[in-house]
Amino acid sequence: MTKAQNFTTRLRERAAALGFDLCRIVGPDAAPHAAQGLDAWLAEGSAGTMDWMQETADRRRSPRALWPDVRSIVMLGMNYGPDSDPLASLSKGDCGTISVYARNRDYHDVIKGRLKMLAQWMVSASSADETRPDVKVFVDTAPVMEKPLAAAAGIGWQGKHTNLVSRDFGSWLFLGSIFTTLELEPDEPVSDSCGSCHACLDICPTAAFPAPYKLDARRCISYLTIEHKGHIAKEFRQPMGNRIYGCDDCLAVCPWNKFAQAAQEAKLQARDDLRAPCLAELLQLDEAGFRAQFSGSPVKRIGHERFLRNVLIAAGNSGAAALLPLIAEKLLHASPIVRAMAIWAASRLADRNAFRSLAGQHADRERDEAVRHEWRSALTEVKA
Repeated sequence: MTKAQNFTTRLRERAAALGFDLCRIVGPDAAPHAAQGLDAWLAEGSAGTMDWMQETADRRRSPRALWPDVRSIVMLGMNYGPDSDPLASLSKGDCGTISVYARNRDYHDVIKGRLKMLAQWMVSASSADETRPDVKVFVDTAPVMEKPLAAAAGIGWQGKHTNLVSRDFGSWLFLGSIFTTLELEPDEPVSDSCGSCHACLDICPTAAFPAPYKLDARRCISYLTIEHKGHIAKEFRQPMGNRIYGCDDCLAVCPWNKFAQAAQEAKLQARDDLRAPCLAELLQLDEAGFRAQFSGSPVKRIGHERFLRNVLIAAGNSGAAALLPLIAEKLLHASPIVRAMAIWAASRLADRNAFRSLAGQHADRERDEAVRHEWRSALTEVKA
């Protein structure tokens, strides 16, 4: 075994000891087609309101554009597989559904700390060499094309839903990377094993995949509930069902999940109160209650306003008329986005007379034009 091979072996062992399930190496130029795909995706407008994707495109196109000195990239994968059917809560109308990845601690915090420890080990383990290596760690928030790099490293392949699929862990892998000036032997990619399957495309509630391997984020429920800051278009509200943060449909239906395993990392295992949280309780959370309930969770980052917007849509889809008093309270909320979704939710649950009564109390006082439009639209469509 050469010195470089010995280092790589010890690197993998150290990564495993830190809780990473996969550790592979890739060169910085191993995903040359990723930049072209990114440019085409942005040109089509598929990024929606994620302006930061365009703003960081120059650095995102190539690892060398982000850091010219990089010579090797260590790609890490950490399993966050669920211990039960991730779609089971979709049938519970009076509950909300939170994406598997957000049912406990924020993975950015969990993984970044481990990446830093592994990077420190890499530096110390190489300290006997004449040149001390430089390292940089990245987890999702940096302009790194993690999925194409992970595919090039052999961690998995990008499926028809554009997410990474692993033969060993199915759809459930968090990714992180360590850029280094060390020259390491790259691993080989694995072949695309989606075959003729298109289950992930068929299950999408909002038809967010215009073609295999192509995602229009503007139609994606994960984008709508997390990244999109404004009003959610009416065409997407009913298909959202009770999904209040993210969507796992295309991930969960993948046949390769038959090899998936439940997460071993305790911080990535679902909290009982986030498996199927009660909509009535969520509607009663004020700003402070929201921050306390989702402390340490990715959900906290969308803020209370967007969270209420999502919960109100779920309430409108619930069929639970008992939620009407809680929804009616939100007609007085300071946020026009929250008021608009409260109108829509109430129109879905109240009979015509009850809804007209609510409109009589609130509609004429409304000053926001978008919310006034919501009242007009709802009054036209409300059913007897």
